[in-house]
Amino acid sequence: MTVLKIWKTHRDVQIPKRHTAQAACFDLAWQNAGKRDVKGYTQMNKPFTRELKDRLTIAPGERALIPTGCIMDIPEGFSVRLHARSGTSLKQGLVLANAEGVVDVDYQQQVYILLTNISEITQTIAIGERIAQGEVVTNEKVHFLEIKTAPTQHSERDGGFGSTGTN
Repeated sequence: MTVLKIWKTHRDVQIPKRHTAQAACFDLAWQNAGKRDVKGYTQMNKPFTRELKDRLTIAPGERALIPTGCIMDIPEGFSVRLHARSGTSLKQGLVLANAEGVVDVDYQQQVYILLTNISEITQTIAIGERIAQGEVVTNEKVHFLEIKTAPTQHSERDGGFGSTGTN
């Protein structure tokens, strides 16, 4: 079993956890972590800073960096992938602005979740609310080798986007 060490930036921070025995991912929550504000961008790409209270509002089209209060000591050869929670995406329209976050082994800072509101109404999240999920994955080291001719066809595929049909 791989061990993911977590350092809490504040005594009240909750350690991430899996909510079922067979879950592939662990949940991460918004945690105040002693911070006093949240930074983000409006739909018109104007930066904002909002004072933290027990709730945070995210207007349609806004992106916000939400603190987790966790610094991860990721084992060598691994990384943590951050994913949107399906229920949060479906019910609130809050998704990861970058589709998937990557926490590299050499990142030794607090982990933030970059949320965006894709709904048409302002959404509110509360401190302690689960906002994303994380997955520990193995990183395969690769060496890049330039080749002098284009690769040959490996299958009957002919084309790119939509080339295998849309149904």
